[in-house]
Amino acid sequence: MRKILLILSFLICANAFSQILSSNVEKKTLALGETNHITIKIDNLNEQQVISAPKNELLPFHFEETKDSIGQTANSYERKIEFAVFDEGKFTIPELEFKVGDKVLKTIPYEIDVINTAQKADQINDIMSNKQVKLEPQDYWELYKFYILAALAAIAIIIAIIMIVKWGRKSKSSPVMATNQTLKELDSLKKKKYIEGGNFRSFYVELIDISRTFITKQYHLPADVLLTDDLIEVMKKNNTISQDNEKIIEDVFLRGDLVKFAKTFPDQNTMETDFANIRDFVKRSSKDLEFENLRKDV
Repeated sequence: MRKILLILSFLICANAFSQILSSNVEKKTLALGETNHITIKIDNLNEQQVISAPKNELLPFHFEETKDSIGQTANSYERKIEFAVFDEGKFTIPELEFKVGDKVLKTIPYEIDVINTAQKADQINDIMSNKQVKLEPQDYWELYKFYILAALAAIAIIIAIIMIVKWGRKSKSSPVMATNQTLKELDSLKKKKYIEGGNFRSFYVELIDISRTFITKQYHLPADVLLTDDLIEVMKKNNTISQDNEKIIEDVFLRGDLVKFAKTFPDQNTMETDFANIRDFVKRSSKDLEFENLRKDV
């Protein structure tokens, strides 16, 4: 009997001086984002400190803590945590550890079921209904002016590019441009004074090269690659160059070939005449083209 009384007395004393931990979760099933509370209490502290995870770091990852309050007296400890879960599924609050002196106390684990209460057929309404506002032309301009200006700028750039490509290319290849360019080249040849110096070979080489380039650009004939006899035949078949101009080209080119191979030695008057005839031919070429265009129209 005495032994039984001693054992009971020991148990009563042990319980009187040991810490008692309790915990409670408010709800085991939650809607997405719904708040829940867990409360942990420890009694019989006997002025011992409780050590646990810092505030807002006690619960695991999926549990978003919104409030974490800790209250402690000499004999009791209470911690209340408000939390929410924003993922659907089952989540577990594991054993939470609290150290009191040399002892580690643990709560029981809790399983929380998080469900999505929204249904596909649910209608979502605005807090306030849409309000119709009448806009004036000035309002539309303020709203869309940057888009309008950007569109106009893009259109202007496109038009400018088209005009540059179309008219720029046309002007560069126009008969007047080719004529003026060739006349400048002939003037440059004249300034070299080949005629006055009796350098007939250099004179005819450059004169014929200038003439071939001009015929190629102005009449679109392959004068830059054809031999003189072949070029004369093509000109006569093409019938684009007038007969007077054909005669000038034929005489100057044939004489130029003879000079290149040292089969003839023209005098100064002949070179002057050939230069003047080629220059007149270049200046009259526009009439050949006008006649050709009229002939095509007919």
